[in-house]
Amino acid sequence: MTIVEELVLQVDARDVDAFLDADARVWTTFLSRQPGFLRKEVWLPADRPNTVVVMVWWQTRELWKAITDEQVAAVDREMGEWYREPVVREHAVVR
Repeated sequence: MTIVEELVLQVDARDVDAFLDADARVWTTFLSRQPGFLRKEVWLPADRPNTVVVMVWWQTRELWKAITDEQVAAVDREMGEWYREPVVREHAVVR
């Protein structure tokens, strides 16, 4: 079953472009090399100017969860000053 990982991050509106550049360079590059990765979208909610929502589609939950905590920590470190602690939710795609 396809799974969508939702990450909500707080990013100052004036820093969004720089954050998105770093995210594309670091996280999207890493994710694109992972088995089971399908796609990633980044949303900017119109009613929350300091919020970035990242949606990542995975073939299965097992492939998503095969990424280790150590790998995540290493990629987070690569984000440097642009690292933001996300609130993470998981969604199953049912149709």
